[in-house]
Amino acid sequence: MCFLSGCNFDCPYCHNPGLVRGGSSTQSGWDEQGFFRFLEERKGFLDGVVVSGGEPTLNNGLFSLCEKIKELGYPVKLDTNGSRPEVIEALIREGVVDYIAMDIKTDPLHYPGFIKKDCDPKSILSSIRIIMESGLCYEFRTTCVRPIVDARIIESIAKTIQGAVLYVLQKFHDVEVLHPEFFQGMTAGYGDDEMMFLKSVAEPWVKTCVIR
Repeated sequence: MCFLSGCNFDCPYCHNPGLVRGGSSTQSGWDEQGFFRFLEERKGFLDGVVVSGGEPTLNNGLFSLCEKIKELGYPVKLDTNGSRPEVIEALIREGVVDYIAMDIKTDPLHYPGFIKKDCDPKSILSSIRIIMESGLCYEFRTTCVRPIVDARIIESIAKTIQGAVLYVLQKFHDVEVLHPEFFQGMTAGYGDDEMMFLKSVAEPWVKTCVIR
């Protein structure tokens, strides 16, 4: 897995705070030759490379990185928050990604309140459409954490991605999050039975729903 630092969102529950605070395209400590030598030496042992973050679509070197990985014969999986649909569309058009996993944080209309004040919900909805129409393998993911997500919001998201091949509900882990103060005085995570209920809410709208 390759992590690119910097993120344009401010999700309270983010479990990679160091990467989020790293700037939009930080390259400090990046050993490009060592990274590709590592991949070259492990041909036949690794199934592919995940490019994650932070938010990788902010990085100006993303296209080149994905191209070089694919030139070595590896498929590329992209993890994204869906905030830059134009970049996602270009990556798909250029054929440098094989699988896309997009996080849907909450109902897109609620992003300005919970995720980023100036976030345009249209960009999230556009990324969803582009991914679903891409012909690539993909998944959508939601971290189930109060008060950002509840059953009503899960149903709204599931309806938005109606017919999606895979919708993943992720359990919240209260370990080294970006804004721990956001969750003070509340039970933010959902228990196993509650997760199963949320899964039952989403299942009628998507082809497959799983809990991770």
